[in-house]
Amino acid sequence: MVDQPISAPDRADLPGGRPTGVVALLRVAAALVDPDGRITVWNRTAEELFGHRAAVAVGRTAHGLLPAVCPRHDPDAPAHRCDAFDTLDDLAADGPWAGAMTVHDREERQRDVLWWAYPLAEPAGRSLLVLAADARPLRAAGPRIALGERLVHYSAAPSAARPQQIAAAFAPPAGPTPEALAALLPSCSPERRGRLLAALAAAGPPALRVDAALLPVAPYQSSPGGPSGTARVAAGLGRRYPTPQQRAAQQRERTARRPAEPQRGTGARAPLGVRIQAAGPAEEARVPGSTVPGPRDAAAHGPTPGGPAIDPATAPSESAPAQVSAVLPGPAKAADGGVEVVRGLPDDGDLALLASVGSQVGTTLDLDTTARELCKVLVPRVADFACVDLLDGLLSDGELPADPPDNRTVLRRVARTFNAGSPRWNHVLDEGSLLTMPRSTPPGLALQENQPVLVPLISADVAVDYAASLGGPELEPTVVGRSMLALPLSARGAVLGILKLLRLSDRAPFTRADADTLKEIAARAALSLDNARLHRAESKVATTLQRSMIPTRPPKIPGVQIAHRYMPGDRKAEVGGDWFDAIQLPGSRVALVVGDVMGRFRTAMQTLAALDLPPGQLLRHLDNLAQKLGDDHLATCLYAVYDPINRTCELASAGHVPPVLVHPDGRGELLDLPSGAPIGVGGVPFVATKIDVSDGSMLVLCTDGLVEVRGGDIGEGLAALCGNLIDPKQTPDEACDTVLNTLHSDDRQDDIALLVARFDGVPPTEVATWQLGVTELEVGRARRLVRDQLAAWQLTALSETVELLVSELVTNAVRVARSEVQLQLIRVDKLLVEVSDDNHNLPSLEPADSLSEHGRGLNLVSKLSEKWGTARKAVGKVVYFEMPLPRG
Repeated sequence: MVDQPISAPDRADLPGGRPTGVVALLRVAAALVDPDGRITVWNRTAEELFGHRAAVAVGRTAHGLLPAVCPRHDPDAPAHRCDAFDTLDDLAADGPWAGAMTVHDREERQRDVLWWAYPLAEPAGRSLLVLAADARPLRAAGPRIALGERLVHYSAAPSAARPQQIAAAFAPPAGPTPEALAALLPSCSPERRGRLLAALAAAGPPALRVDAALLPVAPYQSSPGGPSGTARVAAGLGRRYPTPQQRAAQQRERTARRPAEPQRGTGARAPLGVRIQAAGPAEEARVPGSTVPGPRDAAAHGPTPGGPAIDPATAPSESAPAQVSAVLPGPAKAADGGVEVVRGLPDDGDLALLASVGSQVGTTLDLDTTARELCKVLVPRVADFACVDLLDGLLSDGELPADPPDNRTVLRRVARTFNAGSPRWNHVLDEGSLLTMPRSTPPGLALQENQPVLVPLISADVAVDYAASLGGPELEPTVVGRSMLALPLSARGAVLGILKLLRLSDRAPFTRADADTLKEIAARAALSLDNARLHRAESKVATTLQRSMIPTRPPKIPGVQIAHRYMPGDRKAEVGGDWFDAIQLPGSRVALVVGDVMGRFRTAMQTLAALDLPPGQLLRHLDNLAQKLGDDHLATCLYAVYDPINRTCELASAGHVPPVLVHPDGRGELLDLPSGAPIGVGGVPFVATKIDVSDGSMLVLCTDGLVEVRGGDIGEGLAALCGNLIDPKQTPDEACDTVLNTLHSDDRQDDIALLVARFDGVPPTEVATWQLGVTELEVGRARRLVRDQLAAWQLTALSETVELLVSELVTNAVRVARSEVQLQLIRVDKLLVEVSDDNHNLPSLEPADSLSEHGRGLNLVSKLSEKWGTARKAVGKVVYFEMPLPRG
C-alpha cells in the first residue's frame, strides 16, 4: 500500500482558519465550572478523555466527578488521592496554573493528563475554566505541529526511544485570544463572553513545553462549520459522502483507470458483494491442513476479483438480481469421497490459533487488557490491523443495553493494534475515541445483524461510507483496496461490540474459511470481555462505596488546618476498612476521628457527633450500637474535639493507636490516654482526657498500618513518629508527606489512614461572648451589643440584618430557657452567630403566614443568612447562622 499523507484537521478548525507560526495541534478537553460549583461546559473531547458523557456531567457538581492523584513536588513522595476539580481550584487560587496530574476516568483507568486551569472573575463569583489533553500519546510520539500551512510530526533530536519531555505551560499574552480557544467557551451574553476572553488573553494561551521549545496550543476539535472528525461521526451520519452525483463521477473515473477484471473459467465473474451467510457450503474449498493465512501470500493466491458494494438505497428486489446478499460464511467442503486426510497442523494453524487465544486472551479481569490481548494475538498473525469497539453505554452503565444496536449507537474504541512493519495507519482513531458505524458500513452491518461480515476487497463504494465513519471522505484512499472482516462480539445473548480486522493489499484477502475460525475466536473473546465487564461493575460498586466513606477534601474550618492521606492495603482494589473524618461543630470547634475497621460506623459516628456529645459519651453510645449489631462488629477508634477559642483538645480512645502532639518547638509527645477497649467489646468505660494546646502545634492521628514495622514492635514506629520528624513550620500537607516518606514501606499489607491537624486558634479579639438573662427585656440589649460589636469590627454593612436575626433567635431562646442564654459572635473568614440555651428541644422550620407572630423567626434566618442550623449540646442546644463578610 502506498504511504498515505498524515490526515489533518480541516483548515477551518485551526486558529484563524489556518496555522500561524509554529503551533502544537492538540485535541483539547474543555470544562467550565460556574461559581456554584456546577459544570456548564463539557465538550466532546472531554467525553472521550474522561469517559463521562456531557448529558451526565453538565449540570452536576464538579466535586467527585474525577478522582485524581495529587501533583507531587517530590517525585519520591507517596501518591495520594484527591479530587481533580477541587485540586485545580486550589492550585489556580492565585492565578492560572498549568501542569500534569493523573486522574481516574469513568472506567477507573489512570490517565496521565496535562492541565491548564484559568480562574475567571465574574459578578456572581469565581468560575474555573479547565483545559486538558491526554499526555500519553504526546510523551510517546510527540505532538502534531503546524508550521504555516503544513502539518509535521515532532521528533526529538537525541534518542527517539526516550519519552518526549512534555510539560504544560502558558504562552506569553499577546493580542486577542485565538478563535479556536475562544470556541471552547460557552454560549453566553456578549458581556460575559467579553470578560472571559479578556481573562484568557491576560493570562496567556495554553502552550506545550516540548524539550526546550515552547509551542502555543491550537485546539482543533472545534470548527465554525460544525463538528469534524470523530465528533461528526458520533453525531450520526445523516447524509452520504460524497453526493450520489459525485460518487457516480468518481466511479466512472476509477472504472476508466481500472484494469480488466480477471476471468474465471470461460465467463466473466459478477461483482462480489458483502456476504453475511448462514451455515452452508463454502464457495471455495479449503485445502486440507491449510491454516488461517499468516504469511504474505498474495502473489500465490491473488486478490479476490471485484469489490463489494453496500448501499441500502439499491436493496435487491424481486425483479432484479441482488448485488448484496445477506449470507453468513459457511464451513469448507470436505474432500472428495467424504474422507479427509488430516495432516499435522503447523504452529500457525487453526487449532494453534484457538489455543493461543485460550491461553493469551482473558488472563486478567481487566476489560481493556483483555481487548488488547485479543488484538495482539491476531496481529500480525492473522491481520495487519485489529481493533475492538465496544458499546459506550455498556461501559458507562455496566449493564447490557435493552435495545439492539442501530445507526445511532455510540461505540468507544477500547483497543487497537497494527502491524509495525506496515505503513502508517494514520486514519485509525485512537483508543478512547467515540464513533458510530451506520448500517451502510460493513462494521455497522455486522453490529446490527450480529453476524460476521466479510469484505474480500473494499471497493470504492464501500470505502466512501467507511471512510466517512472513520472521520471524513478524505480518508477514502486509505481504506480502498483492503480486505476486511467485521465480527460481532456477542456474549450471553447480547451484542457487546465489534472486532474489526484489516489486511493490506499485499496479503491474501480474508476468506469464508477464515471467517469461520475467527467467528469462534470472537465468541470466546466476547465471553472473556463480558466477564471483565461484570468484574469491573462489581469493583466499581466497592470502590464507590469506599470513596463515599473517605473524605476527598479536608474541610475549611476557622482556627485549624487539616490534611489527610489514605492508602489501601490492597492497591488493586483501592478499598479497605480504615476511616477518618473531620466534622465541624458549633463554636468553631472541630471533631477529629480516625478508626480501624470503622467504615461500617461512619453514619452513626457523624450522627452522634452532631449531638455534640463529649468524646467519652460518644464512644459509649457507639459501643452500645455495635453490641446490638452483633458480636463480630469490632473496631478501634480515636475521637478528639478541638476548641480554637479556649485552645483545648479533649480526646478519648477505644483501643486505638495513641496520637502524637507536635509542640511549636518541634518536640513530639506521645499522648498518654486511657486506651479503653475496642468498640463492640462492651463493659469497659471510655475515659476522656482534656489537654491545653498552643497555637502552632500539630496533632497527628493514624491507624496501626502506618506504625507497624515488619518483624518489630509497634512501639518502634511510634518512637519514630515522636522523633523530630515533623517541622512545625510545615503545612499539614507537607507533614503528611514527610511522615509517609519516612514510615511507609512497599511491603505493607494493611491500610493506612493519616490525619494531621495544625491548631492555629481564633484570636480573642475576634470573639465576643455575652450571657443574657431569661427575660424578653434582654432582646433589646442583645441588639445593642451586636450593633456595637459590628461597629468595632467595621462590619456596619451587616448590622441591620444581623440585629434582626439575633433578636428573633434571642426571643425564641428566652421563651424556652430555664436559667441560661448565651450569645456569641465570631469573626473569621465569615461571621458566625450562635445563640445557646439550656433547653434541649430543637426548633423546627415551619411555614408561617406573613401576619403570624409565631414561626417567622427561623423563616427569616433561613432566607437572610448564608447558612444556618441547630445542634444539641451536652446541656441544651445551640442555633447558629453564618453571614459572608463584605468584600473589600
